[in-house]
Amino acid sequence: MDIPLFTKLAEEKLINEQEFKNIESQKDKPLSVHWDLRTLLYLGIILVTTATGILIYKNIDTLGHEVLLIIIAAVCAGCFFYCIKNSKGYNNEKVESPDIWFDYVLLLGCLLLLTFIGYIQFQYNIFGNRWGLAAFIPMVILFITAYYFDHVGVLSLSITNLAAWAGISATPLRILKENDFENPPIIFAGLILGAGLVAVSFVVQHKNIKAHFAFTYKNFGAHILFISLIALMTYFQNIYIICFVLLALVGFLFFKNALKENSFYFLVITCLYTYIGISYVVINLLSLMGFDMLPIYLGIIYFIASGIGLIRLLIHYNKILKRNAGL
Repeated sequence: MDIPLFTKLAEEKLINEQEFKNIESQKDKPLSVHWDLRTLLYLGIILVTTATGILIYKNIDTLGHEVLLIIIAAVCAGCFFYCIKNSKGYNNEKVESPDIWFDYVLLLGCLLLLTFIGYIQFQYNIFGNRWGLAAFIPMVILFITAYYFDHVGVLSLSITNLAAWAGISATPLRILKENDFENPPIIFAGLILGAGLVAVSFVVQHKNIKAHFAFTYKNFGAHILFISLIALMTYFQNIYIICFVLLALVGFLFFKNALKENSFYFLVITCLYTYIGISYVVINLLSLMGFDMLPIYLGIIYFIASGIGLIRLLIHYNKILKRNAGL
């Protein structure tokens, strides 16, 4: 640990005396690389499944579909056999992994399962034109797997499949890029899915049924719900004020809950999405003044002032949440 660097930070008042003492007290203790290793292992699983896809693409004519399907199915079955054999069984409480490899083998098995089902549907069209069934079946399997083996990563996969079944791309890089939020059915599907996931998060937490899954449900639900509400504002422009009121109400509820649960993450995303909604209303109101320079200047002033205000608000509540966490 670079103690001279932290000494310099303390001298420049960038960290306080108590923080420096806490850092200095850790200088002779071993440094944990637990999360570094876990990250590398998860990255390894992603690379293996990616390489499997490339192998299929490059050698499809050489190996043949049947051989590739057998290999994928065999490895997938081996992963699930290992997990079933070493599993501690289902429990409503959090279940620790029996060994260091368990989570990664299970994740590999689930990703290969998705590859297998997608492959046979694409190549043999076993579900016909019912593409929803191709998403529904792995979704059910993944939900059962996530709960039985207590795996948050598999739960994320199952929620993603649930969203795909509903016609929504819910992965972080695709949620805005690949969804047609100018299509009312997609917007309403997003509203229902987002609200449903948030509701499930409160139910599992209140009923203590895998309560540690609540964050994952709420995280997916919050983003989908807020984005759908903003899309609702932009699509139904004749009633965008009513849609904004709905967005503001949802934002207020999330804001109160974030303070209650001492969650700065949900506080930030709530403020950001609500700020986008407010900005949309402000721009629309300024556009009523015409397109001369006055509304442009007012818009610039608004974004400067509101940006500063948003940052100060987040800093203020971050201090409050930190103070509450220390109680």
